[in-house]
Order: sequence, then structure tokens, then C-alpha cells
Amino acid sequence: MTMADAARLIKDGDVVTVSSSSGLGCPDALLAAIGARYDEEQHPRGLTMLHPIAAGDMYGIKGIDHLARPGLIDTIIAGSFPSGPSSLPMPAIWRLIEDNQVRAFNLPSGVLFDMHREVAAKRPGVLTKVGLDTFVDPERQGGAMNARAAADPVISKVMFGGEEWLHYQNVVPQVAIVRATTADEKGNLSFEHEGALLGGRDQALAARNNGGIVIAQVKRVVKAGSLPTQSVHIPCNLVDVIVVDPQQQQTTQIAYDPEISGEIKLPDSAFAYAEWHADKIIARRAAMEVAHGDAVNLGFGISANVPRILLEEGYRDDVTWVIEQGAVGGVPLLGFAFGCAGNADAIMPSPSQFVYFQGGGFDVSLLSFLQIDRHGHVNVSRLPSKPYLTAGCGGFVDITTHARRLVFSGYFTAGAQLAVGDGKLSILREGKQKLIAEVDHVTFSGRMGRERGQEVLYVTERCVMRLTHSGLELTEIAPGIDLQRDILDQAGFALAVSPDLKLMDAAIFTDAPFALQLKEARHG
Repeated sequence: MTMADAARLIKDGDVVTVSSSSGLGCPDALLAAIGARYDEEQHPRGLTMLHPIAAGDMYGIKGIDHLARPGLIDTIIAGSFPSGPSSLPMPAIWRLIEDNQVRAFNLPSGVLFDMHREVAAKRPGVLTKVGLDTFVDPERQGGAMNARAAADPVISKVMFGGEEWLHYQNVVPQVAIVRATTADEKGNLSFEHEGALLGGRDQALAARNNGGIVIAQVKRVVKAGSLPTQSVHIPCNLVDVIVVDPQQQQTTQIAYDPEISGEIKLPDSAFAYAEWHADKIIARRAAMEVAHGDAVNLGFGISANVPRILLEEGYRDDVTWVIEQGAVGGVPLLGFAFGCAGNADAIMPSPSQFVYFQGGGFDVSLLSFLQIDRHGHVNVSRLPSKPYLTAGCGGFVDITTHARRLVFSGYFTAGAQLAVGDGKLSILREGKQKLIAEVDHVTFSGRMGRERGQEVLYVTERCVMRLTHSGLELTEIAPGIDLQRDILDQAGFALAVSPDLKLMDAAIFTDAPFALQLKEARHG
């Protein structure tokens, strides 16, 4: 069909699920057609939108912003939302959320994928520990992003088998919108130019099994039977409609790069090392928590530089990196290509990757933080003063629930002016407090971390802290830093200081390889 004809298949009040990860795999042309239809006809109206991961970005792929019009969307339930710096205009979907014009929820990405599987199998919703004592817990915000959502919740806390669980209610899609590279004439879909498989197959199953329709946006159509059997990821019996956009971008500001889709392998020299900056200090210290043979989950932000630290230090295949979009192994890419990996060993469907994460199958997770509080809680999901600076929780809550080891990395204060080099750190101008009495949003619960016996570190440019039964304890301090002035006085609560307080390795504060020694393997 044409984009316009496909857009007309969506009825007022439909629940529409969309497969995307920001700009990666975004069916942007079809979303634009739905928005254009609304502008012309004022239909479809009152849609409920499901987005396990964000659709669109702030850099040219509008995604959900094509639909961000009063009246078109009634409810949006998403793992993440388009985000970016405050120097760019607020995305239209954020404006609708902030103005309470849509009912908006931010739920864990993995749970949203689980919800599709439950709906497809006609099971009674998701029962999970993921989200307990975080902002998705009904005793906090229940995932609600505004007053309309808070008044009509989708999560309840229940007792089952003598334990507390969260129950995420079923939301049944009538339409699934997925994206692939190629469709044959029968509707079989292959993903050879895509950087990730994402969750399109599970989303298609959820719609198909409940009498809905599946619309696939692709780059090209080929003769029936010409796709190799093993390359078909979504089969024809799950697809109703094909729309073609020959110009669809592989990901944000990248039309097509065969490295991203794993079609070519690059030499190690193709992966640039992290530039000399305070970010590199933090990434180096985080890298020291990795052991030989570890499977390491990697989050967005400073932690994304850790694979480059290992490459620079001569470790090529000692660690297997795993990221929520599905890549396993290789070198996770940076910038607009984050979410993909160069030289990956495999690309898993995101729902399967999240099962691995939710069950704690990996060894350690390297993540970031915006705020930390006296309980050890971490916020990465919401800053009330600048909401679109963060995308929401994404897979953070899924990943941290049963992880054995967690390393949260970030700056001790926001916007400080620093001088780093010659084995030490100096604070030239102090920044805004990030260690505060109570975080604005609990994305990781320090209380639950203690109950579960998780090993939790907080790594900054000037110190390292660990989670203890009584709160946060300072265990390392950077050379050149004054304990009282630069750390204790800059925290919004009392920090315990270890009696065995150590200096951070001066070598990581010098612009040269620092002879990283990975920890010995400690599986199990």
C-alpha cells in the first residue's frame, strides 16, 4: 500500500504498538503519514501508543512527534522518549505530557516487551519483581508521568506466594507497526541492513493473536521465495500490509553503514580511543571493576566509553559486551550509533536480551547516574526542571533488578570546571549538587539493592563510594582532592568515610595507557 492508505487502516481509539529504538529501526515515514492524515481529516483520534523503546530522536527523525497533536494521542506508554540537550527545542510529545494533554506512563522497556508476550499468549499480564520500590511502584509514582496517568494507573502491587510482586496489566494492541529492510511478495521480512532486530516479532504476535493488523515499513520488496529461509525474522503469516520507503535511515543521521548491521567486520584500529577528558578518568575507574571473561551490560553515557578503554589497554576479546537493543560482543558504538555494535558476535531480539537481563544472567552492569541520595537510590529517569534531558528509564530498571554487580558512573557535581593530568585532579570551579538527600525519581532502589545483596559501586571523577547496609561509604579519593572541601561539603547528606580510605590510582589521571589489570574471573 501507499503510506497514506496504510495510515487510513488505523481507527479511532486503536492501541498501536511501534517497534523502534530512537532513530534506529524507526518506521518514520509511516508515522509521518499518520500525522498527515490527522492534519487533513482529524482522524485517527484517541490512540493509545505503546513504545517499548522510544520512536524518534531530536536530530532529524521525528518518530512519535509526527503524532504529537492534541486529540490524536490519548495515552502513551513508553520505555523511553526522544531526548536531548536543553539547547534544542522540547519535543512535541514532551510538551503534551507536561501540559497533561495525554495520559503518559514511563515503564521499563523489558517489561513492555513482556507485556506483548503476555497479550499474545492470552495470559493475565506481567507478574514481576522488576520495578519494586522504584518510581514504577504504585507506592511511588506507578510509572505515571503526569496527573492524567496518576488518576488511571496500569500497575498494582499484589501478594503471590507470600511475596510482593508488581502486576502490569495487559494492554492489547489492534495495530503493530514494525520495520525491516526487505519484504518479499508474500510479506516475509528480513533485517539485513538493520542495526538491531528489536521487538517487532513479539509486537506483531501481540496484534495478530488478538485480531489486529501488522504493518511493516521496508526499504524494498523482492520476489516471493527469494529470501533465504534462515534470514526471515518475521514471517508472512504475521504481516498484513507492506509500505516502502527506499530512503529509510538505518539510524540517526546514518543512512546506511554495513558495520552497524554486522555485514562487515572492521580492524581494531577503526575504533577510536576515548579522548583525554574527565569522562575518561571515570570510565577508566569503572573499567577496573571488570573481570576476565565477564559478560558486561553497558548503558548510555560515560560508561559507553569503557570498551574503548579496554581496547586501548590491549584487551580485545576478554569481555563480552551486551546491550539492550540486542548486540552481543564486538565493540559497542558511540554517538548516534549507540545501541549498535561493531564486529558483534550476534544480535539478539530485544525481548530475549531483556529476559537475560531481568534474570541477572550477566556478570556486571556499567551504568550512569543523574542523582544519588542518602539511601543509595539512583535517578536517571526524570529531572522535573528539564524533563526531556533524559529519555526515561529505558531498560535501566530491568537491568538493575537482579544484577549481581552494579557500577554507576557520573560526575560528583554537575557543571564543575576541572583540571586533570599529571596524576591528579583539581576542582577549579564547583558545580551543582548531584548527591542529594532524596532523588527526584527512584530508578534504582538502594533499599532493594541491600535486600538482594547486590554489590553496588558509585564511581565519580573525584571519589568512589559503595552501598552498605547503612548508606553510602566513601572508599577511594582522587589524588589532588581535599576530602572535606571537595567531597563531604559538596554532598547533600552525610557520607560515611571508610577507615581504609584509599587514593585512586594516580595512573588513571595521566594521559597515557595506565596498565589496566582486569580482575580475575569470578563467575557464579
